[in-house]
Amino acid sequence: MAESGEGLGTVPEHERILQEIQSTDTACVGPTLRSVYDDQPNAHKKFMEKLDACIRNHDKEIEKMCNFHHQGFVDAITELLKVRTDAEKLKVQVTDTNRRFQDAGKEVIVQTEDIIRCRIQQRNITTVVEKLQLCLPVLEMYSKLKEQMSAKRYYSALKTMEQLENVYFPRVSQYRFCQLMIENLPKLREDIKEISMSDLKDFLESIRKHSDKIGETAMKQAQQQKLFSVILQKQNNVKFGKTMYINDRIPEERSEIVLKPVFEEEDENEEEVLTVQDLVDFSPVYRCLHIYSVLGDEETFENYYRKQRKKQARLVLQPQSNMHETVDGYRRYFTQIVGFFVVEDHILHVTQGLVTRAYTDELWNMALSKIIAVLRAHSSYCTDPDLVLELKNLIVIFADTLQGYGFPVNRLFDLLFEIRDQYNETLLKKWAGVFRDIFEEDNYSPIPIVNEEEYKTVISKFPFQDPDLEKQSFPKKLPMSQSVPHIYIQVKEFIYASLKFSESLHRSSTEIDDMLRKSTNLLLTRTLSSCLLNLIKKPHIGLTELVQIIINTTHLEQACKYLEDFITNITNISQETVHTTRLYGLSTFKDARHAAEGEIYTKLNQKIDEFVQLADYDWTMSEPDGRASGYLMDLINFLRSIFQVFTHLPGKVAQTACMSACQHLSTSLMQMLLDSELKQISMGAVQQFNLDVIQCELFASSEPVPGFQGDTLQLAFIDLRQLLDLFMVWDWSTYLADYGQPASKYLRVNPNTALTLLEKMKDTSKKNNIFAQFRKNDRDKQKLIETVVKQLRSLVNGMSQHT
Repeated sequence: MAESGEGLGTVPEHERILQEIQSTDTACVGPTLRSVYDDQPNAHKKFMEKLDACIRNHDKEIEKMCNFHHQGFVDAITELLKVRTDAEKLKVQVTDTNRRFQDAGKEVIVQTEDIIRCRIQQRNITTVVEKLQLCLPVLEMYSKLKEQMSAKRYYSALKTMEQLENVYFPRVSQYRFCQLMIENLPKLREDIKEISMSDLKDFLESIRKHSDKIGETAMKQAQQQKLFSVILQKQNNVKFGKTMYINDRIPEERSEIVLKPVFEEEDENEEEVLTVQDLVDFSPVYRCLHIYSVLGDEETFENYYRKQRKKQARLVLQPQSNMHETVDGYRRYFTQIVGFFVVEDHILHVTQGLVTRAYTDELWNMALSKIIAVLRAHSSYCTDPDLVLELKNLIVIFADTLQGYGFPVNRLFDLLFEIRDQYNETLLKKWAGVFRDIFEEDNYSPIPIVNEEEYKTVISKFPFQDPDLEKQSFPKKLPMSQSVPHIYIQVKEFIYASLKFSESLHRSSTEIDDMLRKSTNLLLTRTLSSCLLNLIKKPHIGLTELVQIIINTTHLEQACKYLEDFITNITNISQETVHTTRLYGLSTFKDARHAAEGEIYTKLNQKIDEFVQLADYDWTMSEPDGRASGYLMDLINFLRSIFQVFTHLPGKVAQTACMSACQHLSTSLMQMLLDSELKQISMGAVQQFNLDVIQCELFASSEPVPGFQGDTLQLAFIDLRQLLDLFMVWDWSTYLADYGQPASKYLRVNPNTALTLLEKMKDTSKKNNIFAQFRKNDRDKQKLIETVVKQLRSLVNGMSQHT
C-alpha cells in the first residue's frame, strides 16, 4: 500500500517534468532533469519508464501523420520526375545565356575600370579642395589682419589675432606657413602697443593744448542752462504774480547786468554749442585701453595714463604771474581746469577702470586746494571792484560747471565769501572817491526849484517830504544841497553793486538781506562818515558850508529808513524779522553833525580871533573915543549875519554856537587885558574897553539866536562886566569886604586878575600921572592903590597857601 501510494504520487510529477522539458528551451532542461535525480529513490527508473511511454505515444502520432501525408509525398516525387527534363533544358539555356553575358561584359569591365580611376581622381581633388577650404579662411584672416594694421585699426587687428590663434590656427597647425604666422603675431602685438601708446601721447598733448576750449564750451553750456533756469523762474514769477524787486529802479535793468554772459558768442542763434565729444576725439584712449586690455597689460596703461594726467594737472593749476591784471587771465585759468576735469569725467563714465571716482576725487581735492590758494593770493591784488565782480561770476560759473559734473564745490563758495569781503572793500574805496567828488562839486547851497517838473525830478531821486514847502509857490528852495540826492543815489548804486556779488552764491534771501545791510552799514559808518569828517576838516569849508553840511546830514539821516525799505523791497525780507540788521545811519550822521558843530565852534572862534587880532588899542590914552572900536563893531556885524544863517540849524546847535562865540569873545577880551606883554593900562583905555564890552552886552541882549531864556547869553560877559565895574567905580572896599561871600557884588572877579590889572594901572599912574587933575588927592590915591595892591597880594597868597 505504501509503495502503491508512493507510485501514485510520482506519476503526476513526472508528467509535469515531461511537459516542462517539451515546453522549455534546451538551455534550461538541465535543472529540470536534475530534479528527477534529486527526487525519491527509484524515481529515475520510473521517469525513464514514463519517458518511454511518452516516446511511444509520439511515435504513434508521427506514424499516423506520415500515413496521412504519404499520398501527397508520392505525388510530389512524381512531379519532380516530370520536370527533370525541363530542368536540364533550362540549365543549357542558362549556361548559354551566361556565356553570352560574359562576352558582352568585357567592354563594360574596361569602362568600369576607367570610371574607378576617375572616381579616385575626383576624390583626391575633393580632398585637396577641402584642405584648401580649410586653409583659405586662415589666409584671408591673416590678409585681413595686414589690412587692419595698414588702416591703423589696431583693436580690430588684435581681435583678428585672437580669432586666428583660437579658431583658425588649430585647424592648420600642421602646415609650415601657419607656424610662420604664429611666430609673427607677438611682433605685431608689440608694434600695436607702441603705435597705440604713441597715439595716446599725441592725444594727451592735444588735450593739454585744447583744455581751455573744452572748458570754455563746458562753462558756456553751464551758463546757458543757468540762464534758462533764471528765465524760467522769472516766467513763473510773472505767471503767479510774484516779483522780487519793487522800487524806483527797473528790475529788468538789474537782471540784465547780473545775467550778462561771461562768455560772449559771435552768433547765439546760429552757432550751436558743441559738446566735449564733438570737440575731442577720444578714440586714441579707447583704442589704447582696449589694446592693453586685450594684451593683458591694462594696469600698465592705467598707471601711465594717471601719472601723465597728474603731471598735466599740475601744469594746468600753475597760474600766470600777471593773471590778476585782467579777467581774461582768470578766464583762461578756469577754462583750462574745467577742460581738464571734463575730460577726466568723460573718461570716468565711458571707460571701466581707467579712472575711478576715488582717483578723480583725490585729483579734484588736490586741485581745489591749489585753486583756492591761487585765487586767494591773486585776488588780493585786485583793486577794481568790476574785476572782482567778474572774477566772482567766473568762479560761480566755474563752480556750477564742475558741480554739474559731480565735483564738490562748497569750498569755492566759502572762498567767495572771503572775496566778497574784499569786493566790499574795493567798493568802499571806489565809493569813497565818488563821495569825495560829490562833495567837491557841491556848492553847499539850498537847491533852487523853478517849476513843478524840477521839483518832481528831485523828489524822484531823493525821498523828501515837507508839507509846508509843498504849499509854497514856485520858485522855491529845498533845504538840502545838491550833494544829498547824489549821495542817496550813490548809496543805492552801492547796494546794487553789493547785490551783484551776493547773487548766485546759493544763499537764502535772509542771508543776502543781512549781507546788503552789513555792507551798507560799512559804507555809511566808515566810508561816508570818513568822507564827511575829512570834508569838515578841510580849510576851504567855511561856516556857511558847515551849516549846510549839518542840514544835509539831517536829511540823509532821515532818508536811512527809505534805504532800509529799498533793501527790503529787493530781498523781500521784512524789517520786522528778528535777525534783520538795522542801518546805522543815525549814529553815522549824528557823529558827522557833532564834528561839524564842533568845527563850527572852532571856525567861529577862529574868526573871532581874526577880528580880535585887528584890535589896535591905545592903552595909554587919557580919554576914551566915545564910541566902540571899529574891529568890534565889524565883529558884531559878522556875528549877526552868521547867526542869521544859523536859523536853518537845529535850535540847540545855533544856541550853543552863539553861546560859544560870546564866551570865546569874552575870554579873548579878558586875555587881551591880562596879556603879559601889556605892561601899562590907563583909565582912559579901561573906559574905552568898557565901551566895547557894552556893545558886546547889547549884542547878547538883542537875542541874535532865538531860544535863550532871560539874560543867559549876557552871562557870557559877566566876568568882564564885574571886573570893569570894579575898576570903573573903584569900589575896592566893597570888593575886599564881600570877597568870598555868595552875595558878593563882584563874585566873578578873581583876585589874581584884579591884582594883575591894578598893577598895570599903578605903573601907568606913576609914569603918566593919570590923576593929575586930582593933585590934592594924588598922594592919597596913590596910597590907596598901593594899599589895595598889598591887600590883593595878601589875598592871593592866602589863596595859594590854602590851595
